[in-house]
Amino acid sequence: MKIAIAGSGKVGRALAKDLLGNGHKVLMLDSDPECLDRRDIEGAETVLGDVCEISVLERANLNDCQILVAATGDDKVNLVVSLLAKTEFGVSKVVARVNHPKNEWLFDSTWGVDVAVSTPQILVSLVEEAVSVGDLIKLFTFKMSGVDLLELTLPADSPVVGKRVGSINWPTDTSPVAILRDARVITPSKDDTLEMGDELLFVAKQEQEPALKDLLCSSAKRGLHNFVTES
Repeated sequence: MKIAIAGSGKVGRALAKDLLGNGHKVLMLDSDPECLDRRDIEGAETVLGDVCEISVLERANLNDCQILVAATGDDKVNLVVSLLAKTEFGVSKVVARVNHPKNEWLFDSTWGVDVAVSTPQILVSLVEEAVSVGDLIKLFTFKMSGVDLLELTLPADSPVVGKRVGSINWPTDTSPVAILRDARVITPSKDDTLEMGDELLFVAKQEQEPALKDLLCSSAKRGLHNFVTES
């Protein structure tokens, strides 16, 4: 999966660092050469230029990207690059940062925006969710207890698909807390059967996460992504 990030400020670089660490290809776009020449985004492809210029996006081969994140600190820029990405380059999914709440109403499909978000944490979460079916994702850490809130969307090849919750030998200090299915929130009972596409939420001690990964994920999907800070 190749992900373009328009804006290499603090938010864009933090997002790029997480995505690079999780094995994704990242394209960074910015008009500031100093922002692009930072060690914390080593490994990312960079293109210098105004992200609102079609010629710059053409030079970046934006049509090769499956996702664009408009992460600049300027709402006008984010709207323009979102619209260009969707209409001129056919980018499948556009996620845009909203800097000022009063502008949020503009961030919709009219401007090519699929998802509008207003905080860096949610921005990282949504982008990862778009490419991470079958990965165990750390959503939140309860600092005092060292317990994490984790999420996984079950792929077809998960070993637990078709099994009842009560028949699964969950790791110690691990508990499923919710099943999200078809816009419903299900409190897991021992008789609930897990289905492909279920979004599962867990609380678990950090040391049990490798065992939970092994239980839930196929051998080809063993990633654990972190993108939200401690409480």
